[in-house]
Parts: sequence; C-alpha cells; structure tokens
Amino acid sequence: MALTLSQVATLGMNGNVAAAAVQTINGAGATFPYPLYSKWFSEYRKVDPSLEINYQSIGSGGGVRQLLEKTIDFGASDAPMTAEQMAKTQLPILHIPTVLGAVAITYHLPGFKGDLRLSSEVLAELFLGKITKWNDPKLKALNPSLAASLPDTFVMVAHRSDGSGTSAIFTDYLSKVSPEWKSKVGAGTALKWPVGLGGKGNEGVTGLIKQTPGGLGYVELVYAETNHLPVARLKNRSGVFVAPSPHSVSAAAAAEAANMPKDFRVSITDAQGKDSYPISAFTYLLVYQRMKATQAPQFRKFLDWALTDGQKLAQPLSYAPLPAELVKKVKEEVAKIQAVQAVPAGK
Repeated sequence: MALTLSQVATLGMNGNVAAAAVQTINGAGATFPYPLYSKWFSEYRKVDPSLEINYQSIGSGGGVRQLLEKTIDFGASDAPMTAEQMAKTQLPILHIPTVLGAVAITYHLPGFKGDLRLSSEVLAELFLGKITKWNDPKLKALNPSLAASLPDTFVMVAHRSDGSGTSAIFTDYLSKVSPEWKSKVGAGTALKWPVGLGGKGNEGVTGLIKQTPGGLGYVELVYAETNHLPVARLKNRSGVFVAPSPHSVSAAAAAEAANMPKDFRVSITDAQGKDSYPISAFTYLLVYQRMKATQAPQFRKFLDWALTDGQKLAQPLSYAPLPAELVKKVKEEVAKIQAVQAVPAGK
C-alpha cells in the first residue's frame, strides 16, 4: 500500500524502516527558463530525495492564470505580475528572481553566412510588416559586407500564440525603442500581432523558424542554440552591435542594478552600457508568501540551493547567474515565505 504524507518513516512488519514519503510541489509557467528549471529540479532531487517538484512549461500567461486560480503551488513568469494581477490574488505573492536570460532574434536564411546585424528601428519595422524582403535596402545598409548574400526572400515572422513572458520582454523592448510599435501594438504577454504566424511556447516559435526559409522570430537564447539557429547582433543604446550571451546579459543587469526595486519587479531591456544586450531580462518564480506547512520548509531550502549551487548550472545553458550582490537580497525575500497550517481558499 502506498504511503500517505503522514506515514513518514514508519516501521514495517519485518522491522525495516519504510521509505520516507515524497512531498510533491506543483508549478507551471514560463517556457523561457524551462531548460534550466528542468535541470534544477532533477539535480535537487539528488540533494533532497523526499521532495519532488513538478513543473509544466505552459507559458508565463498560463502560469499567472493558474496562480490566480490557486491550482498550483507556485508559478513562473518572465514578466513581473501587474498591479491588477497582484490585486486579484488576494494573497501576498513574492517575486523571486532566479536567473537572467536573453531574448534572441533568430532566423533561417539558407546560404547566408555571417553575423546579421539589426537596429531597433529595423527590428520594429520587420515585426510591423513594413520590411517584407530580406534584401531590403535598410537591411543591406546595416550589413554592407554581407549585402550581396541577403536573399530576395520574403520575411516570414514567427511570434508566440500563447500568453508569453518572452513576448512581454520582447514587446517591452520594442515599445521603448519604437514609438510606432508602442502606439500600434504595445507591450504585454498576449498581443494582436500585425503580421506573422503564431507558435506555442519557445519550442513552437523555434519550430516555425526552423522549418520556414526566410523565417524570423524571437526565442530564449538556449532554444536557438540547441536547434543550431543563428542569432542576430542588436544595436544597443551605446551604438554597439551586441550578440546575446551570459556576459552581455550580465552587463545589462549590472547597468540597471541601481534601479532595482525592493520587490524585484523591474525591466532591464534597452539597458545602458556598451556591453549590454538590449533584450535581457530576469525570470521569476511567483511564490505564495504563505505556503502549506508541509511544503514551505522544503521549498525554502530548494530556493536557497537554486540561488547558490543552482546558479552554477545557469551559464552552461546560456543563462546568466544572478549578480552576487543581488543573491543576498533575494535570499532575504525567500526567508519571508511562511509555513501555515490553514490552506488558502482554492488551494
């Protein structure tokens, strides 16, 4: 007979100690950090075999929705929750930054060799549908040494079809750098896109680009790398063309460190600094401040591990670890998680 949670380490008839029951914690949300979270949860199981963390990679919008519906124990989002969303929870929610990542602009141009360069103006015009061919004069002007190899091929834009923190980061950037984008489309997790095809999750967008010559889209960097898709260098505020990488993302975070609010809900897109990649972001775990007494102690320990040993796993997967000076502050936020006997309504 399976053990219940109360039957921890009970003695069997033969005198052997029964295996301790496993505490399960369920979460859902962002696809952006899923490769790292998947690694974290499996590695931490070796540290604490009595804790199993299940995570559904459904998109930031889905994670926030399920958190509001109180059907999960924690959510995950690349975009901080809005004040309106926070008010709907009627329960205190903590934003726990976990790592930093880059939203990469990736493309599929058979036969094109070299590093594609894009400015904020041209990037916005591509996603507005104003630039429709890869050999457009504006693209040639940004890539003079490669102009002859830019094909007379239609640009096939790919975007997210689901509620997406990756979309929120990308469109937050476009809204900062393009007045036309801000007025016509705006920023958010779910938008009415001017052009293009929608894919579900970072996985779906990557798949669309990979199978579509002329494809162009935005994904978390690791999805482009694992699918062997090239990424563009973007012109940052200092006028430097920068490729997405853990280093350039860390530079963006360092440039904006002074603007970090106490609740960590911040945008670092279009950051200052010559080394900064312009579409960088924190990603967050969204945690009820009051968790079940059976879950809170173990989950706090997991988060402390994620903020220390877990950070070492970030860079090999093309994420940037949190700055050391920030980790201490985030640990103070983790310490606010309370263990309560009463379960909040709906959970």
